[in-house]
Amino acid sequence: MLLSGTAMEEGGGSVTPVLSVRNLSTSFRVNDEWKTVVRNISFDVAPRETVAIVGESGSGKSVTSLSIMRLLPKNSSRIEGQILLNGRELLSLPEEQMRRVRGNDISMIFQEPMTSLNPIFPIGKQIAEALTVHTDISNADAKAEVIRLLEKVRIPNAKGRFDEYPHQFSGGMRQRVMIAMALASKPKLLIADEPTTALDVTIQGQILDLIKVLQEEEGMSVLFITHDMGVVAEVADRTIVMYRGDAVETGPTSDIFHRGQHPYTRALLSAVPRLGSMGDRKLPLRFPSVDIRTGEQQVLADVVDTVGKGKTPILDVKDLTTRFDIHSGLFGRKTGAVHAVEKVSFDLFEGETLSLVGESGCGKSTTGRSVTRLINPTSGSVTLDGYDVMSLDPPTLRKMRRSVQMVFQDPFASLNPRMSIGSAVMEPFIEHGLGTKAQARQKAAALLEQVGLSADMMKRFPHEFSGGQRQRIAIARALMLDPKVIVADEAVSALDVSIKAQVCNLLLDLQQSLNLAFLFISHDMAVVERVSHRVAVMYLGEIVEIGPRAAVFENPQHPYTKKLISAVPVPDPARRRVKRNMSTDEIKSPIRPVGYLPPAREYREVSAGHLVQVE
Repeated sequence: MLLSGTAMEEGGGSVTPVLSVRNLSTSFRVNDEWKTVVRNISFDVAPRETVAIVGESGSGKSVTSLSIMRLLPKNSSRIEGQILLNGRELLSLPEEQMRRVRGNDISMIFQEPMTSLNPIFPIGKQIAEALTVHTDISNADAKAEVIRLLEKVRIPNAKGRFDEYPHQFSGGMRQRVMIAMALASKPKLLIADEPTTALDVTIQGQILDLIKVLQEEEGMSVLFITHDMGVVAEVADRTIVMYRGDAVETGPTSDIFHRGQHPYTRALLSAVPRLGSMGDRKLPLRFPSVDIRTGEQQVLADVVDTVGKGKTPILDVKDLTTRFDIHSGLFGRKTGAVHAVEKVSFDLFEGETLSLVGESGCGKSTTGRSVTRLINPTSGSVTLDGYDVMSLDPPTLRKMRRSVQMVFQDPFASLNPRMSIGSAVMEPFIEHGLGTKAQARQKAAALLEQVGLSADMMKRFPHEFSGGQRQRIAIARALMLDPKVIVADEAVSALDVSIKAQVCNLLLDLQQSLNLAFLFISHDMAVVERVSHRVAVMYLGEIVEIGPRAAVFENPQHPYTKKLISAVPVPDPARRRVKRNMSTDEIKSPIRPVGYLPPAREYREVSAGHLVQVE
């Protein structure tokens, strides 16, 4: 039995834990057999303490939290052990009493706020419901309390937004609404299940600061579930490391980070990209590879410079503009436009990685899709491998797309679930008439081997693979047409930290062996620093700073670039009490009225190739 520590000591006396879990095991019924996915987990959470459970997808983190809340399906799950909340056994409580515990004594924040909020009710009414269900309170008092809660979680104009719906809030603001709902009944324990994973780095920083502040003000205990070691370092007093259903290591967070004993703990920590670790290196740097069984670190060869400088760029973008018209009213008249991309210019050479970074809504993905003509740009010029992309007819456009391929964020959504992965990888080769089915199969098998999978997996279907393996399949499919440019649109954002490191290393290896050019779209600044030759920072559809990676990261000039870099979680437990005091303002709207003329932009050159927009 592994304990994460006993109740905390204060003044020589022991403190009764808010939550005490002993020998928790959770099983699911699979084909009439019980499969155990969490085995004999034991830990305490003391008053005002934050305990983090960390591990990759499938390690049992979320199942542990859902077991504590008793939210697993009754017919197909089995929970064993002991769960005490302030000394009260939860597993033996009747369902009606457990309902009163949920939301009253324990609250939970889930990873995706949009799926947790009801889209047809105003957010004020949804938070008020959490109050009226658990307390005897009038509607007027409930509304006043909801407005106070919304102000507490730093939502601007809380009174005016009481009657707004979830779709009218940004991702970060929706997560704040979920936190307000979780705090409504002043719970003794808050369970936060990956509350920042899907958020941009600046919004993530705001949410982490907010949870720290609210914990101090409300005196809550927090059970924080994540796979991000940088987040763990910033929020957790103690940490439990989970691997395949077992707690493999536990202890104070500083001990885990500085003196981690288990090979898996060391593998997790080594895979965390640390901002600023690149120094003045000009070339990308592979992530270290650690054997999970032994903890031994494999030394990887340096990346060789393959950038074809001095030649004609493989991709040349000039004044690219993409707008989406807004129609409203009875007759559907045009009333405005979303200025998604506004006069963006850059070039990309063979063997080079140019990263586009910024928050959601800044125009990164629209730029990538405009360059490939998956979205038709409004104006500008795009030259790709000799093709004038803007003027291509459908047959020539189809031919051009052999030169450029995209890898999307969610590989499960971009793979047909009814098609075997062999057929999915072979399809582009066959559709473009590049050879016979036998040749396609032979090439697909070779590419699957090249991306670290085996050819005998070709008959399997997407659901039989992990997220990281599915992303490798998507990369193999993109390589079937021998492209010269790959647009990687948040291709590693949804992956666990060690899988992210493996896929980034794979991309660097492929770039070196095939001389590929990457347009790497991401909001993860630490990963961008590691894999890029050059970086372009986007804000409200415009590039506000562009230059060599070392120049942008070591000497950021634009205020927005500085904001992005300062928001990155640092995997150092010494920073646990540090708050960034970040602005809670939402990103400005890119919607403009009819006839709006954007101001002319000027750029100043800070150093060779390092350009910054003049404010």
